[in-house]
Amino acid sequence: MSLDKGKLEKVKIIAYKKPEMDDASKAGEFDAFINPESYQLNYKIEYAEGQGQGTSGKQQKFKAIAPDELVLDLLFDSTGIADGKAKDDIWDDIKKFKKLLTDYEGEAHEPRHFRVIWGPMHFAGRMTSLNITFKLFKPDGHPTRALAKVAFKSSVDDKKRVAKEDPLSPDLTHKRVVKPGDHISLKCFEQYEDPRYYFDIARANNLTNFRKLQPGAILQFLPLKDA
Repeated sequence: MSLDKGKLEKVKIIAYKKPEMDDASKAGEFDAFINPESYQLNYKIEYAEGQGQGTSGKQQKFKAIAPDELVLDLLFDSTGIADGKAKDDIWDDIKKFKKLLTDYEGEAHEPRHFRVIWGPMHFAGRMTSLNITFKLFKPDGHPTRALAKVAFKSSVDDKKRVAKEDPLSPDLTHKRVVKPGDHISLKCFEQYEDPRYYFDIARANNLTNFRKLQPGAILQFLPLKDA
């Protein structure tokens, strides 16, 4: 069974109040008006600095693997060039987008957590910066086009991190109840932090149509070495 590669999927940003990033803590979501031409994923390994006096060199000593970073450029446009629906300006759209990304959660006493989803890219983390460049204006100064550059750093809930770092955890089979709106690639991302296992899990659960999961059904997520 193959994916429908002709269907247009928009970049989706989902905000959560808590690091568990479950349905109960969902705070809102944003679908891109226009998909980006590109996005950037940054990976970094840190090494201890320093070199002995009088030496000509030093072996790099591993220090830590820094959190992954996602940088995304999103275009806002009210001219109607993309969808044929012109609006007065983009202020309302920009304000809603900024509010979703920067609102402070009083209950958790910290900014929100996010999932960014587009095709095979599923990124979970915290927003670190948002820069908005206004690029096109009406004669009276109202902006009609802007480019929002937003950066996220990967973040893992402590419970998931401990489970991931536990060498026994990947050898366990987990069962998950399907909720309305669940998609198998997202469930795989939540379980393995990698959506690419969706076909293996569909096959292991004898799913004939993994696009439409039945709410209330129980899916078995096998150990990674068997998935």
